[in-house]
Amino acid sequence: QVTVVESGGGLVQPGGSLTLSCVASGIPFSIYTIDWYRQAPGKEREFVANINPGGRTNYAESVQGRFTVSRDNDKNTGYLQMNGLKPEDSSVYYCDCRVGVMDYWGQGTQVTVSS
Repeated sequence: QVTVVESGGGLVQPGGSLTLSCVASGIPFSIYTIDWYRQAPGKEREFVANINPGGRTNYAESVQGRFTVSRDNDKNTGYLQMNGLKPEDSSVYYCDCRVGVMDYWGQGTQVTVSS
C-alpha cells in the first residue's frame, strides 16, 4: 500500500518561515519526482516546485528565491522550505510523488500566512 503524508503546515506571520515535509511509503522513493502544488479556496491548483531523482529542481516564478525544495531518500522524505512568506502563499499544500504514469498524492497540509 502506498501512502504519501504531508506535514508541517500551520499559521505564520508575514515574513515568517515554515518547512513542509512529505513522507512516502510503499514506493521506491528515490526514483520518484517530488512535486509540490498548492490550492487556495476558489482557485485552481498551481505548481510550486519539484525535485527530480537526480536532484534537479524547478520553481514557480512566484516562489523563486523564497522557497527551497529538497529530498532525503534515506528517509523517504521530501521537503519544502518556505521563507519570506506572504499572505498570498496561504493555501493547502500538496505533495505528489510521480514516475512515469504512476502518481501518488498526499492529503495536503494547510498553510496560513496572516498577522
